[in-house]
This record gives sequence, C-alpha cells and structure tokens, in this order.
Amino acid sequence: MTRLGIFFLWALHFLPLGALAAFGSAIGRLAYWLVPERRLVARINLAKCFPQRSEAERERIAREHFRWFCRSVVERSIWWWGSRERIRRLVRVEGEEHLAALGGKGAVLLAPHFVGLDAVMRLAMQYPLASTYSHQKNRVLDRMIYERRTRFGGGLFSRQETLRPAIRSIRKGSYYYYLPDMDFGRKGTVFVPFFGVQAATAVGLGYISRLARAPVLPVVTRMLPGGEGYVMRIYPPWSDYPSGDEVADARRMMAFIEERVLEMPEQYFWLHKRFKTRPEGEARFY
Repeated sequence: MTRLGIFFLWALHFLPLGALAAFGSAIGRLAYWLVPERRLVARINLAKCFPQRSEAERERIAREHFRWFCRSVVERSIWWWGSRERIRRLVRVEGEEHLAALGGKGAVLLAPHFVGLDAVMRLAMQYPLASTYSHQKNRVLDRMIYERRTRFGGGLFSRQETLRPAIRSIRKGSYYYYLPDMDFGRKGTVFVPFFGVQAATAVGLGYISRLARAPVLPVVTRMLPGGEGYVMRIYPPWSDYPSGDEVADARRMMAFIEERVLEMPEQYFWLHKRFKTRPEGEARFY
C-alpha cells in the first residue's frame, strides 16, 4: 500500500500546477469533514490565538487552511520528482542578495511552519543545504522521503540525533533549514507568548547560531492561488542575535512568526497541537 501511494504521488507530478492545486484543494474540503480530530485542533488553536475575531472568521481560516495544507501535500510531487527547470519556473525568490552577501559562509535559515516550506528545494538546487527530518516507522516511506529530499545533494539529519552534524555542516558553509516553531515538549524549551498564549518554544535557534558562529536569516514561502506558483522571501540576517538571553531570543523568533502569520493566517500550520505542553498547573487545551 505504501508503494502504491508513492506511485500515485509520483504520477501526480506530470500534471500542471493548476490541476494539482484544484485536486489538492478538493481533498482539503473533504479532509475538513473527514478528519474531525484535526479540525478540532485547528479550531482550538485559532480561538486561542485570535479571540478577538468572530467565530465565523476563524472557521473560514480553518477551512481554507485545510485546502492549502492538502495542496502542499499534493504539490510535494513536484519538489520530489519535478525537473530543475520546472522548479525554477514555479518559485520566485526575493531577497537572494542576502545569501550572496554571506560570501560562502554558512547560515541558519529560520523556516516557520507555513504550508509552502517544501519549496526550499528551489534553494537546494543552487546552494549547499542541510535540514532535519523525523524518522518514519514505515521503512519504505522513510527511505523515499530521505532520497527525495536529498535529490539535489545536501545533508538531511534525523531529529532524533544531536545537533552536532548540523553545526558541522554550517561551519563548512551549508545553509541549515531549521523549523523550530512546534511543540517538542519541555526539553530544550522555554515558555514565551505566541499571540498572547504561553507556548513551549525551542531555544535551538540561538544555540545553533552561537555554536556554529553563523547568522540567522528567516525564510518564508507563500503559496499563490491556482497555478501561479510560489514566492520565497529571504529576510536580512538578524543583528544582535543570539543575545545571550534564551527567553528574549525565543520571544524574538515568535514575534517574527506572529507578524508573518498575520500576513497569511490561512497558510500557517494550525493542525499541530502547538499548545500541547502547558506551564505547571495549567489545564490542557486539547
């Protein structure tokens, strides 16, 4: 069944982006009703982060998020099997001059969990790129994901391992595509507000930047409607980071993500239990 699913996803990459977008959006409409657990998670997250918005507005965001999310899954077929020419054509990169200004020095690319984050394959074609992934229990799926995400070279390190391989790769000149804005439990985290709600937030961004002696550049990708493609924006390197204050650094990261979420709330990853870990004595949300 796994091989059949991979074959189906591979076959999809022959379709034009507009057809993939329509197909993914249709799946998203169905998923909204067929996956009640994640629908509830999205509703809770949105209610916690946007209490000032009406219930109807939050419901609209949740429905649209399901469509964008399922689109992103379907369109991975392009990133994993599409040609270099097609990927270059689909992704417009803004701010690439910030990478050029590094002069070959490694850096940490802060990548918040927006649905278009897999478009980083556009950078992997051109630059030494490293990232992390979570091992899958299914061996066939695990091997396929590893092979597809390293198809243009670069490094891919297991999230279950230490950060040492990533730090070594940065020191050698790689860009480390780092996605730290999820709830990984209490270990290596501090509580800082995310839209006013205390959220367990990883301190790894500052830790990696300090040990690798590398700057942090945020990278955010927006999916465009239909077959219009993607826009990847590379922001300037952060100054005075890390500051030496883990809490202040984590808050700075989350404040930046809040600003980007307000620009496109439908494309942030609301299906994740972002507030699963609570401060001592506080009731669970989910």
